[in-house]
Amino acid sequence: MGLVSMGISIFGDVKSVWARLALSLTIVLGVTSAYENAQAQHYPSQDIHLVSAFPPGSGADVLVRFFAERLRMVTGRTVLVENKAGASGNIATEYVVRSKPDGYTILVHSANTLASNYHLIRNNPVDAGKQIQVAATINRQAFMLVVYPKRPWKSAGELAEYAKVKGDKGTYAVSGNGSIIMCSIYKEQAGLATVDVSYKSANDTLNDIASGNVDFSCHDPAFALSQQREGRLRILAIASGQRMASTPDIPTMTELGYPMDLVGWFAAMVPSTTPRPIIDQINAWFAKIHADPETPKFLNNFGGVPWMSTPEEGQARLLKDIKDFADYIRIAKLKPQG
Repeated sequence: MGLVSMGISIFGDVKSVWARLALSLTIVLGVTSAYENAQAQHYPSQDIHLVSAFPPGSGADVLVRFFAERLRMVTGRTVLVENKAGASGNIATEYVVRSKPDGYTILVHSANTLASNYHLIRNNPVDAGKQIQVAATINRQAFMLVVYPKRPWKSAGELAEYAKVKGDKGTYAVSGNGSIIMCSIYKEQAGLATVDVSYKSANDTLNDIASGNVDFSCHDPAFALSQQREGRLRILAIASGQRMASTPDIPTMTELGYPMDLVGWFAAMVPSTTPRPIIDQINAWFAKIHADPETPKFLNNFGGVPWMSTPEEGQARLLKDIKDFADYIRIAKLKPQG
C-alpha cells in the first residue's frame, strides 16, 4: 500500500472513531436528558424534606415551618422539617450538599449566611457558589439599629453625636455575624471609638441595653420588631439601601448618611447537580405560595417583604453576596474560625 493510500486509510479510521465517540456522547446525553425528564414527570413521588439550620421554635425555624406547611398544600405530599442547627448553619448546608440531588431534600435558609460562612469558616467543606443552587427566593429583610426606648436618641445621627463624646467609654452589644457587621460598618462610617460587647444571643443583650451598660445594638428584624412591640427597644434605622415596604416608616442607614445595603434573604436551595426540570418545579411551587395573601402578611410580621425570582437571578445574588461579604468581614475585623 502506498503512503498516500495509507494516510487516507488512517485518516478515515480516525474520522470513524470520532464519529462513533460523538454518536456515543449523543446517546449518553439523550439518555441523561430522558432520565431527568422522567424524574421531573414523576416528581414528587415521595416525602419532601425541608432542612432548617435553626433550633426548633426559633424565629427562623418558624419561617421554615410556615413554608413547609404551604409546600404540603401545593404538592399534595408530606413535607417534613429536619432541624440541623450548628456552625452558623453550615451543618445544615453540608447535609443538603451531600444529599441525593433529586429535589427531596431542600435547604430553606438565609443565603447571605452562606455568603458570610464562605469567608468565616476555615477549611469550609462547602463551596456555596459551586455546590448550591438557588431554586426559589423567598424574602428580603434587613438588620436594624436599636436603642432602649427611654434613652433620648431618636436617630442614628443623634446616637453618633453622643457616642463620639463618650469615645472608647461607649459600648454596643453584638450577637452573631450579622449584628457584628452592621454595627461595625456604622462605627466606621460615623468615626466612633465605641467598644463592642459580645453576647451569645439577641435575648441576652436586653438587660444590659435597659440598664445602660451598653448604648445600642444591631439586631435582625424579627427580634427587633417583636421587642419594639413589647416596648423594650426603639428602632432607629434599617440597614437596607431603600426603605422596606414592611416597615415604611423606618429610615434607612443610607439616607441618614451611613451607606450600607445589608439585606438578608431566605431561599429554597438544592445541590447544584439537581436536574433543571426539578429546580423549575420547586420554583413554580414557591411562586404559588407567594400568590397566597397569607404569605406576604406572614413575612411582613418578620420585617421582611416577599421576593420571588428565577433560579438564575437568585444564584446571581448569592454569588454577588459571596463577593461583597469579603469587604463586610474585613470592615468588621472578623477572623475565620474552625
